[in-house]
Amino acid sequence: MDLLNTLVDKGLRRELPTREEALAVLATSDDDLLDVVAAAGKVRRHWFGRRVKLNYLVNLKSGLCPEDCSYCSQRLGSTAGILKYTWLKPDEASKAAAAGLAGGAKRVCLVASGRGPTDRDVDRVSETIKAIKDQNESVEVCACLGLLSDGQAERLREAGADAYNHNLNTSEETYADITTTHTYADRVDTVRKAHAAGLSACSGLIAGMGESDEDLVDVVYSLRELDPDSVPVNFLIPVEGTPLAKEWNLTPQRCLRILAMVRFVCPDVEVRIAGGREVHLRSMQPLALNLANSIFLGDYLTTEGQAGQADLDMIADAGFEVEGAGEVTLPEHRASAGCGSHGAADGCGSHEDGGVCGSHGDGGGVCGSHGDGGGVCGSVPAAPANEARTDLVAVRRRGAGTDLAPNA
Repeated sequence: MDLLNTLVDKGLRRELPTREEALAVLATSDDDLLDVVAAAGKVRRHWFGRRVKLNYLVNLKSGLCPEDCSYCSQRLGSTAGILKYTWLKPDEASKAAAAGLAGGAKRVCLVASGRGPTDRDVDRVSETIKAIKDQNESVEVCACLGLLSDGQAERLREAGADAYNHNLNTSEETYADITTTHTYADRVDTVRKAHAAGLSACSGLIAGMGESDEDLVDVVYSLRELDPDSVPVNFLIPVEGTPLAKEWNLTPQRCLRILAMVRFVCPDVEVRIAGGREVHLRSMQPLALNLANSIFLGDYLTTEGQAGQADLDMIADAGFEVEGAGEVTLPEHRASAGCGSHGAADGCGSHEDGGVCGSHGDGGGVCGSHGDGGGVCGSVPAAPANEARTDLVAVRRRGAGTDLAPNA
């Protein structure tokens, strides 16, 4: 297919595809799907080999958020039966992080619900970062605390944070349809603040909220312009008790096409399969490793993921390998431009983008999971129209904020 040959050539050169080419990827037929995966896989392997980076979420403060993001189980007005608790103490958060690191994670994402941190909150998170790094010197720490005020990104970097996550989620044109308590411009401003402070910027999207192909391309092109180092691709988990509980718009094939499009537009950045992979990709998760080079290990913010060991088995069985703590994730031209851990504030390689570390629980606020938290999901019946699928989503009842061992 001439389209795919063109996209591979552009991806190897870090050249931006046209919008028409990106839209054409989303419009390919199921008959062409394996060709699309193979083509995007060439780009992924060129920049990242067969390495898979593991990330681990710690929900520092769960629920009770004043924002009204429609996809989020922690939102204002949510009736989802999620865990609700205030700030974990630094030693509690460090203990939770240790479970993920023992399972092979090299980055810990510290997430807190809310519009954005107060200065006291930044102090709390700074103490938590120190506690984690005292126990694990080489670990990467990404903070995800919502909208940042002036000076807060610099304080987080001084405390030892390596990255900051804040997702754009959807296109600027449709943003007001999913959130009214803050704006798309607010999110862009926070990503820029992280960049300017020398933090590695992480920003991504949520697919499956009823958006058009044009909306998906718009947000990915906006991300490339912002130039984050990592792009989490979340697939909405329609959680009962949220406004989008009946939005079941994704198939495994569409998820793969979306990931391929992101890889072609952002060839040399860390593309992470974030919330919703177990629910929407199901038995086709291993194919997605040919497109993305990063996943979350174990559970998500408010819901369960598949068993951590199942993640590791899937990576090995698909012929990939877990990225070691001493390996640099990003290609040399991006890492040397100041983007990796504690990157310089003067920008990153070629324009690219970047889970669920999304701000206050993005990625559906539920960030992914299937009912029993066990192995890779098999076939799942089609969702009845306008009906919530409570059989596919298990609320997290273990790990951070509980007395039970985490899934890692």
